[in-house]
Amino acid sequence: MHMHTDSTHSVHLGVDTFGDVTLHEDGTPKSHEEVLRDVVEEGVLADQVGLFGFGVGEHHRKDFAVSAPEVVLAAIAGKTENIRLSSAVTVLSSDDPIRVFQRFSTLNAISGGRAEVVLGRGSFIESFPLFGYDLEDYELLFEERLALFDKARSQKPIHWEGRTRGPIRGLMAYPQVSDGLLAVSIGVGGSPQSVVRAASYGYPMTLAIIGGDPARFRPYVDLYYKSLEEQGKEWQPLAVHSPGHVAETDEQAREEFFPHWLASRNKIGAERGWGPASRIEFNEQVAAHGALYVGSPETVARKIVTAKKNLGMQRFDLKYSNGTLPHASMLKSIELLGTQVAPLVNDMLA
Repeated sequence: MHMHTDSTHSVHLGVDTFGDVTLHEDGTPKSHEEVLRDVVEEGVLADQVGLFGFGVGEHHRKDFAVSAPEVVLAAIAGKTENIRLSSAVTVLSSDDPIRVFQRFSTLNAISGGRAEVVLGRGSFIESFPLFGYDLEDYELLFEERLALFDKARSQKPIHWEGRTRGPIRGLMAYPQVSDGLLAVSIGVGGSPQSVVRAASYGYPMTLAIIGGDPARFRPYVDLYYKSLEEQGKEWQPLAVHSPGHVAETDEQAREEFFPHWLASRNKIGAERGWGPASRIEFNEQVAAHGALYVGSPETVARKIVTAKKNLGMQRFDLKYSNGTLPHASMLKSIELLGTQVAPLVNDMLA
């Protein structure tokens, strides 16, 4: 049996943020409190313009306001009707899997079944020392915690023991999800091991493509579906997450986005030992084969359609926040995504 990587001819469009700290009109940074209230407003708008999902990821650094995504998502849940509420990434390695399950099954209940947890290893490491974990155990923590989370999610008595925490002998995790199981996905950056792991649990995969040509990631998609098939798991949908920004014209989108992209890219680059970025690198990433979805509604729609043809994903999440990009610009981007980009994508794929 051959698995079709393209079950539908449309793509569900969503947006993601990590609650990056933005600036006031006068250039001073907003407080974390102001940014968090802005994120709630962004989530409400995303629902109003008909987007499929709103994802909020966690960080534990000064330049990001969100460290507790499910609390932010709960606030958005109370003000929205339809939009799916996702964690864009929960760093499972430095969290308690039982609490992760409980918080998201609670969110699922209060939102009427709209919660989804995206589990990842985390590309930033601040959470490890903060919660008292050793980075030496990075891999082991994720593997053990994923196994324990899966047991909690199964809604059966939990029998588990491992090296990273005390054993559980036959207890249950509440509240339970009454209709099926809690929606989950594994966020994958660039490691084949993570792809195979997602498939071994039969979990959907979210592929984070933040640099390079999205078409290069096709082998990961093939590996995922091949692994699902080999393990006798059911077909699962694929999501792709990439950064971008939509404005009325290509030029406007690029000019609005570039300075914030550059500052953020160089700040993280300096921490990770990369050289400074340039306009040339930016132009490569916003070009047809790059990983930045920056431009007019038509440009961004065309780029999403190309990614769909190359990767066959069912869902595309645009990371609309980027460093100090202003709240007003992000609201406009969300509005255009829902009102113009989504219909264009569906027309082009029809």
